[in-house]
Amino acid sequence: MDFISNQGKKSEIKIDSNLYRRHAIKTRFITVGESYLDIFKEYVSPLYKKGDIISCSEKVISLCQNRIIKRDDIEISFFAKTLAKFASKPETGVGVGESIKMQYAINKVGLPKVIFASVMSGATKLLGKKGVFYKIVGQEVAGLDGFYGKVWKEYENIGIELPVNPDEVCDEIKKELGISCMIVDANDLGVEILGKSKDICYDNKYLKRLIIDNPAGQDKELTPFILIRKEE
Repeated sequence: MDFISNQGKKSEIKIDSNLYRRHAIKTRFITVGESYLDIFKEYVSPLYKKGDIISCSEKVISLCQNRIIKRDDIEISFFAKTLAKFASKPETGVGVGESIKMQYAINKVGLPKVIFASVMSGATKLLGKKGVFYKIVGQEVAGLDGFYGKVWKEYENIGIELPVNPDEVCDEIKKELGISCMIVDANDLGVEILGKSKDICYDNKYLKRLIIDNPAGQDKELTPFILIRKEE
């Protein structure tokens, strides 16, 4: 098969002495309530070979699990509006510099923790250290997607939470379809491995290196699956 990469990304990556080829699998636009097993069967199964690893965007699983929050269901408080003014505003999506995500953080972990995280973030930024806010409030807040219509208008008024039980989802996909996979939260700023099927022998640190450059992209690529094949 031909290994196709997204614009600005490479189809090959070398980890230590091993070479891996990567193929960006294009899909249709995935909508809320679809079956991730059906999506894997349609797009991944025809290309998959034993020994491959599939990197799956967390957004696909979250949409299938209906992990959606509507903008109208979040009441933004004075504290969220105030704290958001002092947070950075990344170009890659919605962050706590937007009051709606700051309110989401408050709703998830409580106002005292968010205030503490904001203070520590401000202090450590003076020392050149970034990302402290999200380390304190946790991955669930950091992983909220959506509420951002610059790339997809469909996501402007909804938030997409991280999937539940990602390890179990991966094991189900392996059991039903024979596909080894991992669920990732990735963008051009970093990668987190949320779950993987039990048969994958690599640790999360190694798996992150396989997709550290975010080969799926974060624009309108429609390539939520990356097939990773080790060259023998």
